[in-house]
Amino acid sequence: MLRALLSCVAVTGLAAGLVALSGGGALAAGAGPSPYRPGTMPARVSAPYFEAWTGQSPAAPAAASGNKYLTMAFLQTDAPGSCTAYWNGATNQPISRSSFGEDISAIQARGGNVIPSFGGYSADTTGTELADSCTSVDAIAKVYESLVTTYGITRIDLDVEADSINNAAGIDRRNKAIAKAQRWAGHTGRHVQFSYTLPTTTTGLAPNGLALLQNAVGNGARVDVVNIMTFDYWDGAVHDMAADTETAAAGLHGQLGVLHPKKSPAKLWHMIGVTEMPGIDDFGPEETFTTQDAVKVEKWAVAKGINTLSFWALQRDNGGCVGTKGSDSCSGIAQDTWHFSHTFAPFTRRWRGDQRHGPAHHPEVGR
Repeated sequence: MLRALLSCVAVTGLAAGLVALSGGGALAAGAGPSPYRPGTMPARVSAPYFEAWTGQSPAAPAAASGNKYLTMAFLQTDAPGSCTAYWNGATNQPISRSSFGEDISAIQARGGNVIPSFGGYSADTTGTELADSCTSVDAIAKVYESLVTTYGITRIDLDVEADSINNAAGIDRRNKAIAKAQRWAGHTGRHVQFSYTLPTTTTGLAPNGLALLQNAVGNGARVDVVNIMTFDYWDGAVHDMAADTETAAAGLHGQLGVLHPKKSPAKLWHMIGVTEMPGIDDFGPEETFTTQDAVKVEKWAVAKGINTLSFWALQRDNGGCVGTKGSDSCSGIAQDTWHFSHTFAPFTRRWRGDQRHGPAHHPEVGR
């Protein structure tokens, strides 16, 4: 998957002492969305990924691009066997106010938040994804809780792919830790959502992704959002990326329906997120997400009532390298700077505006 390969770059940047950041949101899968309140996630949110290892301040490009919400990639341990998570595994970037605290506060002061993301391809292939590395469920849960208390975030993302998505022991520990952190939040009056970011086919999750979610159900872990990476299919076909986003999400909707048979179709759609890769992804021109695709996907996302729109990554949202595939710093297509941000941002604003008209305009409220 694309983000997988980009995460490999993160490991290289890690050795060079590069840096990272974090993110936020709140709500429960299955509980239905709650009205937007400052400090919690909107029921509909656009939250592109920020490549935190670049050393950039996340607050500045968030403001410049018009993004109130960011997903911060990635958190991981510095070595297999550790239970201590750092931004990008860099020991000089612990979970503390000294690491991105001012940036996160600035984003929150503008009415947004950040979503810290664990894992990514590099961590998932080196045994440094937190639940792969740490064998203590209690310790993993404490790390999740520390993000909430340190930064005031209300959503945590778990990017599980490559080796991690086949690591049964890590999957089981992670889901048990999610359930434990959710019980802690309930007992302390806090809000915390969990999203899983997973690779997908054009027709839904592969069996290993589905097994991960089945384990979550078995462990009583509430998965609020299943965020599928609708890029890097690597099947040699020429793709209509907007159409394939719709079929992948429709397949996931059916799979979630089997896992959660008591949920309404609207609530199942509201458990879904999609992450695009603007422009030319890692595979090449056959998998190009165009500016027109972005318009189509945003309209479809509003119509279906999905939870999250994202893309990899904010630093790529410019047309500075036409013809280049899989770049960390540009999309590879001709585009205005921040085109994808500006196209997806109304997804958040539309729902916030709808609330002026009361809950009847939201398909899930009251169900």
